[in-house]
Amino acid sequence: MGYSHPPSDGATTGQHAPRLLDTVRARIRRRGLAIRTEDAYVSWIRRFVLANGKRHPSEMGEREVEWFLTRLAVQGKVAASTQNQALSALLFLYREVLGQDLPWMDNIRRAKRPERLPVVLTVEEVSRLLVQMSGVHHLMASLLYGSGIRLMECVRLRVQDIDFVRSEILVRRGKGGKDRRTMLPARTVPALQLHLAQTRVLHERDLAVGHGAVWLPGALARKYPAADREWILQYVFPSRLRSIDPRSGIERRHHVDEKNLQRAVRIAAQAAGIAKHATCHTLRHSFATHLLESGSDIRTIQELLGHSDVSTTMIYTHVLNRGGSGVVSPLDR
Repeated sequence: MGYSHPPSDGATTGQHAPRLLDTVRARIRRRGLAIRTEDAYVSWIRRFVLANGKRHPSEMGEREVEWFLTRLAVQGKVAASTQNQALSALLFLYREVLGQDLPWMDNIRRAKRPERLPVVLTVEEVSRLLVQMSGVHHLMASLLYGSGIRLMECVRLRVQDIDFVRSEILVRRGKGGKDRRTMLPARTVPALQLHLAQTRVLHERDLAVGHGAVWLPGALARKYPAADREWILQYVFPSRLRSIDPRSGIERRHHVDEKNLQRAVRIAAQAAGIAKHATCHTLRHSFATHLLESGSDIRTIQELLGHSDVSTTMIYTHVLNRGGSGVVSPLDR
């Protein structure tokens, strides 16, 4: 296909790479981006440099970027989301780190996500799945379905985000950095209150031995230096063990690993005999679809889900249709 070798029209120089990646990390942290974003961007930039013979990105341009992204699609056969993440990393590199105004980057054609209907469980299937779960995983899965929050939004909940009086959950810095409010299911309240009582005991034990600090966004940590030990800012679902923050080197108690909940949902779906690819995000899809089925307004559901455009929420109206857009087959007549 002609994509097996990178274009070469400059000298191979690798001495800039380590300093370049350090600069990338520093700029990402100054922008307050998540550590997951940092790791992903640094990885893609490193791959881009290595794929082009360790040449410094300032020596490269449109030709090398297009070749790299095309190679991912043709040889790597990566998903559209993966290719778009690589492009986002390179956009950040050139614009935010190298300070180069590259209008041609706006013209690169991004891979489109395939348009597929979301997997949705029936109410009965959700019930069967939750019955197979217990403890904190049951509580978290119940919140995913009962509130429509995303997996990482659930994992990152802080104590102050739960409002028992108003029966609300405040999602802070959700997808796109936006805050929103959604419902707190009444059936989760007793278990959630018990869980928080147990979590507070754990926090007080940490404080007693000189720990108890939690990670806070940069601006908040600078403005309120002692806030990281306050109870209301602790994670609702903390990890069983303390760990070292890879950025600061401070020992803290972080939130639970989301992979454990993903695994628990997958095992529960198998045990329940659900013949669908059920994931944590399936519970969010089911939340939206079941609200529509019960007559909730599409705009309300849009706000609860945190969608910027109602057209994103409209996909759930297609899920409600039966085969052939609800038309009865002549064979069934």
